[in-house]
This record gives sequence, C-alpha cells and structure tokens, in this order.
Amino acid sequence: MQVMTPELLWRLPRVGSPVPDARGARFVVPVTAYDVEKNEGVTRLWLGEGGKLRPITGEVSSNSPAFSPDGRSILFTRKAPKDDKLAGSEKNQLWLMPLEGGEPERLTDLPLGVSDPRWFPDGTRVAFLAPLYEGHFTPETSAVEAKRRKESKVKAYSTEDRFYRYWDHWICNDPFQHIFVLDLKSRGLKDVTPNLKRLFPLMDGAGSWDISPSGDEIAFSANRTEPPYHEVFMGVYRLKLDGSEPRLISEWAGANAFRPRFSPDGKWLLYGEQEEEAFYADRVRLVAHDRATDKHVVLTERWDYSAAEWEFADRNTVYFSAEDRGANALYALDFARAVAAPGEVEPRQLVRGGTFVGVKPVGGLIWTTAQDISTPPEVATVDAQGKLELRSEFCKSLLAEVTLSDTEEVHFEGADGDKVQMWLLYPPGVKERKRLSMVHLIHGGPHGAFGDSWHWRWCAQAFAAQGWLTVLVNFHGSTGWGNDFARCIMGEWGKKPYEDIEKATDWLIEKGLADPDRMACAGGSYGGYLVSWIAGQTDRYKALVNHAGVSDLQSQFARDVTPGREKALGGEPWGNREGMNRYNPIVHSGKYKTPMLVIHGEQDYRVPYTQGLETYNAYRAQKREARLVVYPDENHWILKPQNNIHWYGEVFSWLKRWLG
Repeated sequence: MQVMTPELLWRLPRVGSPVPDARGARFVVPVTAYDVEKNEGVTRLWLGEGGKLRPITGEVSSNSPAFSPDGRSILFTRKAPKDDKLAGSEKNQLWLMPLEGGEPERLTDLPLGVSDPRWFPDGTRVAFLAPLYEGHFTPETSAVEAKRRKESKVKAYSTEDRFYRYWDHWICNDPFQHIFVLDLKSRGLKDVTPNLKRLFPLMDGAGSWDISPSGDEIAFSANRTEPPYHEVFMGVYRLKLDGSEPRLISEWAGANAFRPRFSPDGKWLLYGEQEEEAFYADRVRLVAHDRATDKHVVLTERWDYSAAEWEFADRNTVYFSAEDRGANALYALDFARAVAAPGEVEPRQLVRGGTFVGVKPVGGLIWTTAQDISTPPEVATVDAQGKLELRSEFCKSLLAEVTLSDTEEVHFEGADGDKVQMWLLYPPGVKERKRLSMVHLIHGGPHGAFGDSWHWRWCAQAFAAQGWLTVLVNFHGSTGWGNDFARCIMGEWGKKPYEDIEKATDWLIEKGLADPDRMACAGGSYGGYLVSWIAGQTDRYKALVNHAGVSDLQSQFARDVTPGREKALGGEPWGNREGMNRYNPIVHSGKYKTPMLVIHGEQDYRVPYTQGLETYNAYRAQKREARLVVYPDENHWILKPQNNIHWYGEVFSWLKRWLG
C-alpha cells in the first residue's frame, strides 16, 4: 500500500459539477486529467446514463455543458482543433453536439471567445457571454483591435481608476463581457447588451445570470459602481429583450447583490444580498424580487448562515448549500411560505457533512459533487429526504491502493473562552499517537475555513502522509459559525486567530499528541500573514512556511482590491498608521527567529510578491535561517503540475529539515 503523494494527486481525475437533463435521466460532467510531463490537463465531457459513464469529447478541452430542453443535444465551449484556421480558433467558442450520433458543430467565431452558454426555454435560441473591447463593441471591430494589440510593440498600461488590476492581470484595458443571443435556425447573432460597460464577476462569471421562463428577459449581476471604482459592489440588473437598456433593481442593497434566478412561474427573481460594506464575508441573505411590483422581500434575515448556489426546484422550493461549522450542508427553503412570512421560515437542512459543490435540482433530486477531507469530488445526488447516492467513481481505482489518514474532529477552548473547532489528521499507519511531529496548516482569507473537503493545493492527506500530525484550526474569523464569529477579527488580524492557534497547540501538547520539540506552522495568503505574525511573537515552533503571505500591512496597499482595506487592517498608510501597525508583522520582524520558507508567485496581485521579498530580506538581514522560492509564471496559487509538485517538494523538504 502507498500513501498520498504530490505525484499521485496529479494522477487523480478532477471531477467538475454535473449537469443533468430536464428529466434527470442522464447527466454530463467535465472531468480533467493531467499529463505532468506535458505540464497540462485536458477536460473531457462524460455522459452518465443508466449507471454507466462514457467520454463524449476528445483531446481538446471542453467545458460548460448545457443540455437542450429536449435533452437531445448539448452546448459546450472549447477551442478549435489545431488545424482550424478560422477566426478566434485559439479561444473557446460555442459548439453544439447531438447526443444520438454526429459530430459537434461550431456555432461561433468571436474574436475573444465565449463562455457560460444557456438555452432559452423553447430550445430555438441560446445565449452566452462574450467579451468586447471598449470603443470596439462589435465582434468585427474587436477583432481588429485584438490584432492591433497583439502586433503593437507598446505594451503599456494606463489608468486613472482606483481598481485597475485583479488577481493576476490588469483589467484597466480589458474587454467588457456582453450577452449575445444566437438563433439556431437562422444563425442570426445579436448583442443584447450593445452598450454595456460593467465588470462581471471577475474570478468566474459563470452562473451570474439567468433567462426568464418565457424567454422575454435576462437578469444578470455585474459591478454597479462607476469608474474610478472607489467602491466595488455587485448589483442585479434586469434586461428586457425588446431593445431596452439594463435596469438596476438592487440599488437598495447595502453592499452586494448577485446570482439572480427566475422562479419557474416567472413571477419572482431570487438573488443574494450582503449588507455590510468592506466585509466580504458578510452573510448572504436570500432576497425575492417581485417582477410585477418591483417589491423586494428579504427571506433569510434571521438565519445566521450564508447561502450559496441557490436554485429553484419548483415554484415553491429552493435548494442551496451553506457552510456549517467546519462542514457543508444542503438546505431546502419553502419559498412560498418564506415570501408570505419574511424571516419567519427557517431553511431545512437536508444533509450535512463533507462538502457539496454545485446545486442542480432536477427530477426530485439535487445533482452535485460530494467530497470530504479524505475523498476527492465525485458526482452525487441527494433526494428531498437527504439521502445521498454517488453517481461516479473516477478516483476509486487509484485510491484503492492508498492508505489514507484517520481524521478526527475536536473542539477546544479558544480566544475569549469560545469553543473552536479543528481537524486532526494522523499519520497513516501510525498506531502510537503520542508525541508526534505536528504541523499546523493555517487557512487563508482570513474569512474562509478548512472544511471537511478535499484540497488539491494544500492537501492535508499529503501532509499527514509525511509522518506529521496535521492540524487544521478554524480560528475566529472563519466562516460557517455565524456572522459575529467571522466579523470579530476586523482590524485585529493578529489577535484572536493567533490566540486560537496557540491554544490549539497547548491543547495538543496537554493531550500528549504533539511533541513540543517538533512543531511547525504553514499557511498561505492570510495563513502566510499569520505565520509571519507568529514569527514575531514566539519561537516555540521549529519551522515556518509562508506561502503568498502578507508581511507588511502598509505596502499591502499595492494589492489589487484596496477599497475597504482600512476596515479589515485597522488603519491606512495616510491616516491611522498606529492602528494598522498594531498587528503588522514587519514591525515585529526584529523578533524573527524561527526558520522560515518563503514562497510566492511573481504574478500574484492579490498579495504582491514583494511582500514575500520583504519577509525574506528581513530574515537574511538579521542572519536568520530562511529560504526563498519564487515562481515567475504563477499567481496567488501554484497551479501548473510541475510547479505544484516542486512546491510540495520545497515545503516537505523544509519541514523535514527542521522537524526531523
């Protein structure tokens, strides 16, 4: 038997969210397999029917499947084969495939590609997103502009906006997403948002829009603030397909409104809303908008969890997912009762445990993927009583020969005497669970969680397989324990989360599980920040790993999104610097002693890689033990197969060097 390794992680298929047909008789699911030697992956679409699965696309990656209303064909996106010389061949285009036999047909040749296709209910038209350059809002003129930019020797960026780059690219000269409608019979193509200059969700616009049951209207979410973007708030827009301009309907929202969904009877538009500015983890409330009266009804104001991925099952029932105390759950909401008695109807939990991604209610079932901390995602269905059934086994054969870690969920008394949850993963095959080498994995955010889920980039199973007790603390600030628990660290990043990590360590030593002479901490993003903060507060740990971590709250104002940062960090460089520096790691860098591995991607705009250089330079200037690893071709995450395997090798080697 073998244990989990980085190499094995890249051999495992990565299963996306399933898309069922209108009856739930069959489904299509994207599955990505990687070739490490080629340093790339291929996503194939698999068709599930009658308990069997078969691939229906080949060597060119295919994504975003969408069944036709009659279930006889699917839309999907992919690039053209390498010998295709048509316009836009290097971009994802829209394809139509009959499922009863026949070759896929390419439907578009837009210069900047397409994404997220959807069918109109009558099956005669389809809609999709496609970007166009500002000032060139036709496919033809955008094609000319794309060619000009490619051939130009000047690659400069210029802007007067506050928000001008995001994650790993500059957005100030980026195209804007438009919504196109294609008539399948005439092949007539129409841009139904010809004047739209609004930013769609930038990480992934998929799922950010919907088509009404009658096909007369589209609703979408996009940035509702104007340049220079001193605030960045999402809003919900209604667009009548009669040539009208989009109309914002969520101007009343305190912060964000997003993910509109039409009810099956067409009367209501359901969307999510957040109230508090500059607090991205503010709980998401479900809101019903009456299309006839423009009335808004907040349905879940008294419910202290955050809804996600909501979809209508029928006109009276909405299904959605939500984090719940270190795990994930699926919920049902009686929509009709909730509208009649706002705030009085509690969502009903169907199933809890592990993590569910994707919610597609069809045929009395919720189609989703199920995973947990020991199991990669697989296709699953959940019925109205909460019974879960797996529908795929893509990873089963590879995992059959792998000994995985035993996992335990425990609670301890953290900061302010609050009960704090953590996951423990024991080294596989180790029976004597006493005085083990211990590694804290510290999650990012800070408003996120290490849930009961499989993580490809920070795989706890791979860490435990190295022989370490692997500890995942969901400290104050984590999501899934209510709004107050998440919000309580605003302006005090280094206080309660640090206390929770320290109290967890004390608990593990007291229980005899951790060897106090062989302990380490590793974290990314905010987790890297907390590692840097720990370095300036204690030398009880033998090694630290800081991936893409914030080291200096002042220079972190070079990040991509700065509106509201002073609220999270406690101050700003031009004003309350005392508040900002109270929990600023670099201010305490004179106390750095514990050997630290610093890792960063050079294309990281969320935490600019100079943050890592500052930390490393502070160490080496004081002649402290440190190692720097920078990936020029990676962003906030290390995503390329060979780079990722190298990353795991660096992290594991560093920890072994100091823990033994």
